[in-house]
Amino acid sequence: MTSLSNPVQAAAVGHPAYSQTFPCEPETAEVGRKLVRDALAVWRLDDLADRAALVMSELIANAVRHTPCASICLMVGRPSARRVRIGVVDRAPSRLPVLSPADADDESGRGLFLIDAIADRWGYELHGRRGRTWAKEVWAELLIEAEQ
Repeated sequence: MTSLSNPVQAAAVGHPAYSQTFPCEPETAEVGRKLVRDALAVWRLDDLADRAALVMSELIANAVRHTPCASICLMVGRPSARRVRIGVVDRAPSRLPVLSPADADDESGRGLFLIDAIADRWGYELHGRRGRTWAKEVWAELLIEAEQ
């Protein structure tokens, strides 16, 4: 479905970030993992790939489970030389992520706890203009180790 094998001029930091829109369905998680792995390979940050792919999977799973959206936008960027940012944008800004405890016998509900444990920080941003919020981005950032 997706590939960064097309000629791409990758910036070391800042924009452009990689972003693509896909259906808001569970199968998109596989595509999201590939997108984040491909972007990190371009930036020679392969050692972050497993954690970043897991974060992307969990962000997608949360969007699929908690929003009525038909599509989501997957994003991978480098806001600074020391950080990689993974995000999912949906058009359900009233449904904000909540870090809530899951019971020991719950079969789901641990996604944000997992993200909180492996990301250096995470959060969300609302998007809109003139008081009209039309989307939210739930994001997580991973710190790039100095020896890379």
